Amino acid sequence: MDQEWQFGATNHPNPTPAATIAAAIENPGFGTVFSDHMVTVQWSEGEGWHDARLAARTPFQVDPAAAVLHYAQEIFEGMKAYKTADGGVAMFRPEQNARRFIASAERLAMAPVPESLFLQAIETLIRADKDWVPGGEGSLYIRPFQFASEAFLGVRPSRKYVFCVIASPVGPYFKGGRSAITVWVSDSYTRAAAGGTGAAKCGGNYAASLLAQAEATRHGCDQVVFLDAVAHRWVEELGGMNLFLVTADGTLITPPLAGTILPGITRNSVIDLARDLGLTVEERAIAFEDWRQDAIAGRVTEAFACGTAAVISAIGTVRHAAGEFTMSDGEKGPVTRRLYDQLTGIQRGRIADSHGWVHRVV
Repeated sequence: MDQEWQFGATNHPNPTPAATIAAAIENPGFGTVFSDHMVTVQWSEGEGWHDARLAARTPFQVDPAAAVLHYAQEIFEGMKAYKTADGGVAMFRPEQNARRFIASAERLAMAPVPESLFLQAIETLIRADKDWVPGGEGSLYIRPFQFASEAFLGVRPSRKYVFCVIASPVGPYFKGGRSAITVWVSDSYTRAAAGGTGAAKCGGNYAASLLAQAEATRHGCDQVVFLDAVAHRWVEELGGMNLFLVTADGTLITPPLAGTILPGITRNSVIDLARDLGLTVEERAIAFEDWRQDAIAGRVTEAFACGTAAVISAIGTVRHAAGEFTMSDGEKGPVTRRLYDQLTGIQRGRIADSHGWVHRVV
């Protein structure tokens, strides 16, 4: 971090008692419980980033004409803080989130948050709310986001932005912490097209996926699998996670990044860990029909999805308009399990971090 940013701090008027925090983080679910504080930083044309503050988490006051409400200039990140084996608190590769946040801002014509400011804002919040980090398999989910705050109805980039960081103690992303999920392959909706915002982490991508997710839910599935927008043939990613297949000889296959797929930090880490373990990784196009036939024939033996929220989740059943096929009996396969154990072991300090991915905060 090259630049040191100064964060003003306002004492919380009514901090949550320790006993209440302990009860809240014992079984927090996902994304419904929030820590005491938030960090905000303002940006305006001519002044740049300024007024960095740590304060009690409170609702925003925004003008009804704020650009974000009309033209959706908004981006976000998702990352976690973990209790380490020695009782400390660490993050996993936060500089990668900072760089993706910059790339997302540039794609949406927003003022990018410097990497140093992004990291220091997150560290400031974690230190203030370190008591909210659960132990065990839980974590503190960190949500940095940025939105256009200028009151203006013309169609152009905003001249004012707010950068904010909030935090939420979380347990497993999928209810019950299931080992394998069921997915629905949508042939009705697409997530992104070439030249669009598929590689940016912006709210509009997720809003556009909700109808497809509802379709998946109606078919008894946990997540939707999107196909490409042109041929409706090639597998791209899930609603919020990247996809991997494992062949009978242990090769990992994942769709390539070509502008329509979010460059997942967990995806990148899985690729590196797989190669560390001596596995072959191929980034190449996957036709859904090939996946189906190879799974039935035993040429593809495992499939999993990965992302910050769920880490690595095995795919058990794949449903589609013409039927379904089974990838697992509900448990992680041996390659999926090995990668999951390696990744989570590094994140929580149980396994040596040879890559320098763990970022100690407390």
